Amino acid sequence: MNRVQQHLGTQYPIVQSPMSWIARSPLASAVSEAGGMGIIESGSGESEQIAAEIVKMRELTDKPFGVNLALLFMRDESMLDNVIEAEVKFVTTSAGSPRKYIDRLKEHDIIVYHAVPTAEFALKAADAGVDGLIVEGAEGGGFKNPEEVALPVLLQMIRDVCDLPMIAAGGIVDGRGMAAAFAAGAEGIQMGTRFVSSVESPVHDNFKNAIINSSETGTIYLNRKGSPGLRALKTEHSLAMAESEESDRAVLFGGGAKDLYFGGDMESSIALSGQGAGMITSIKTVKDIIDDTVSEYFEICADLGARAQARRF
Repeated sequence: MNRVQQHLGTQYPIVQSPMSWIARSPLASAVSEAGGMGIIESGSGESEQIAAEIVKMRELTDKPFGVNLALLFMRDESMLDNVIEAEVKFVTTSAGSPRKYIDRLKEHDIIVYHAVPTAEFALKAADAGVDGLIVEGAEGGGFKNPEEVALPVLLQMIRDVCDLPMIAAGGIVDGRGMAAAFAAGAEGIQMGTRFVSSVESPVHDNFKNAIINSSETGTIYLNRKGSPGLRALKTEHSLAMAESEESDRAVLFGGGAKDLYFGGDMESSIALSGQGAGMITSIKTVKDIIDDTVSEYFEICADLGARAQARRF
C-alpha cells in the first residue's frame, strides 16, 4: 500500500476530479463504491446544495469520500465548516493558496492535497503543510495555468525537488496512463473526463457523445493571455473564443454551463474536457472504468517487470 492509498483509505489510488456541478453524490458515490475516491465539488459556489450533497454521500456509500475546496470561489468559511461538521477526512484544495485554511483542517485530522501546475507552486504548497499534491498537467480539462506544462515533465520536475506523494491529473483515462504516471513518480491518479463520460455521470448524452466522438486534436487551450487558462472540446463557441483571443469571463466562470451539462446545448458554454477524450471510445459504468484501469495497469507493470528482470527492452 503506497502513501496515497494510506491517505485515501480506498482500495485503489484513483481519485475523481471535482468538476463543478458534475461531481456530486450520484457520480462521487459510484466512484467510492467501486474502490476509488469520490469527490464532491465546491467550485459551483452553491454552498447549501453542496452541504446537502455531503449528507447524501453518507446515505449512498459507507466508503471513503472527499470534498474539494475551490479556494477562489469560497466567499466565507461555511463550506469549510460543513466539511469539518460532516467529519470528512480527505480534502483537496485548488485555485488559491492552502495556507489560509490548512491549520483548521489539520486541527481536525483532515488529509489535505493541493492542486499545483508547477514545481514552484508544489514547493509553496509543501511549505504550507499539505500532505500531498494533485499535479495538474496541461493535458487536463478545466481551469489551468496559462503556461502549459505536460504532465510527464511536471511529475518528474516536482519529484526532483519535493518528496510529497503525488496524484497525477491530466489526460489519464486508462491503465496505460496510470502506469506512465507511476513511472514518472506518481502514487495515484485523478480522472475527470473519463468519469464525465460514464453511465453514472449526470451530464446530458450530447456531452458524453461529444467526448466519445472526439479525436486526439479534439480539444483546444483557451485564454492563454489571461488567467485562468482552460482546456475544452472544440465547438463553434470555443473556436470563436480562440479566434478572438478574448476571454468571456461569464463563460469561464460558469455562465451557461448548466445548459450545456444538463440541457445538452453544446454551444451555450465551454465544454471543459481533457486531451484524453480522444482515447475514450465508449460509455462505461464507473465500476467498469475503474476495474479496467486497474487490470490494464497491472498487466503493463507485470510486462515491464518481466522485461526489467530479464534485462531486455
